[in-house]
Amino acid sequence: MSRQDIAFVTGANRGIGYSIAKHLIASGIDVIGTYHANEDEAKAAEAALGGESAKLRMLRLDIADHASFSAFAGQVEALLAREFGQQTLRYVVQNAGNIIHTRFDTATSEQLDNQYNIHFKGPYLLTVALLPLIADGGRILNITSAATRFYLTDHGPYSAMKAATEVISLYMAKELGERGITVNAVAPGAVASDFGGGLVRDDAAINKSLAEITPLGRVGQPDDIGAAVRALLSDDMRWVNGQRIEITGGQSL
Repeated sequence: MSRQDIAFVTGANRGIGYSIAKHLIASGIDVIGTYHANEDEAKAAEAALGGESAKLRMLRLDIADHASFSAFAGQVEALLAREFGQQTLRYVVQNAGNIIHTRFDTATSEQLDNQYNIHFKGPYLLTVALLPLIADGGRILNITSAATRFYLTDHGPYSAMKAATEVISLYMAKELGERGITVNAVAPGAVASDFGGGLVRDDAAINKSLAEITPLGRVGQPDDIGAAVRALLSDDMRWVNGQRIEITGGQSL
């Protein structure tokens, strides 16, 4: 990875997205990140992660506000020129998201719409809006979930939308191949972060039960995912394309 490479990471203000930004910046990659609402947290991330070799600049984005994407792409283009003296992104990581815990038969129409808009339609249309800014030979990673492979209680609607993202990643890989752009899906397992209210991180019983079904004997940490994403975006992984790559420590094998 060279100094002129620039990554775009949604949800870079916390959790897995923050770790991805941290590992990319440590590798000398400038990062344009997004946050949803917490501007103070975004500014703190910029201050904490920026260094001599690379920096983080944050933009506000509501991944469910699809009508805003054209204007947002203009903001990214302007920021690329103003802050980095560049015209294109080398890497795009679609990470931002939430989860509504519910059984499939109790999910409301509004809850299904929320998960669809945030986990499938949002990243899909945002990638389309950013395509003119992605360099030929670039890399796209869509963060999905290991729960598309195995059952987790009250994860049905969330996992279904992530599964849809894994399928569209295959089509993206095929259709963007003419530009030399690779597209892969990265599926983390249980991670001790604030995602989903921080249950995996903060509930000792849940943490223990998930560790017990993971061969390596613990749940993941954000840095397990951030380091893996950095590796997958490197030139050493340039021949990996159209794949679902699970990063779980072997959870539920």
